[in-house]
Amino acid sequence: MLAYVFWHWPRFDVDLTLYQKNLRAFHKTLAANTPPGFHHSTAFSIKGANWLDSTGPAFEEWYLLDNSAALDQLNDAAVTGACEQPHNVVAKDAAGGTAGLYRLRRGAADLSKKRFAVWFSKPDGMSYKDFLARVDEEQLPRAALWQRQMTLGPTREFCVLSEDEETISRVLGEKVSLEVIWTG
Repeated sequence: MLAYVFWHWPRFDVDLTLYQKNLRAFHKTLAANTPPGFHHSTAFSIKGANWLDSTGPAFEEWYLLDNSAALDQLNDAAVTGACEQPHNVVAKDAAGGTAGLYRLRRGAADLSKKRFAVWFSKPDGMSYKDFLARVDEEQLPRAALWQRQMTLGPTREFCVLSEDEETISRVLGEKVSLEVIWTG
């Protein structure tokens, strides 16, 4: 399972309620016009993503995909046909954005109940094999570990998503609170 993760933030003069409404309309249209290899999307309003070039409200969208070939299908479907107008309405109000491609390494891909995340990099000098074994030992219940496959901007290497803050309290990194505004 892969996830295309897109962070964005509205221009300062945009009504936040309207921005969220337009974002939900885009996701609803995409869900009704699902491209091959695309499972569903979840959009969060987030707080704490310090790597973003924004001091105001920000959003994090997760698009779950079968594989990297499905990314091409999603890219085309998101900006053409039935999705073109809803996409353009949100895009015109965005001040900026950045993205990354992540692979699910541990846990379940269901994002609908996730409310907390911690973004971090693997400790220097530790192999990926040893790092992943250490994550297995931590036994993070109700959590999912995602590893970056491709960076399209200033994103972090790993993310643990959880339903509760306590589960990720031992993980060192940038803590982000998530509020679901759409889940398909």
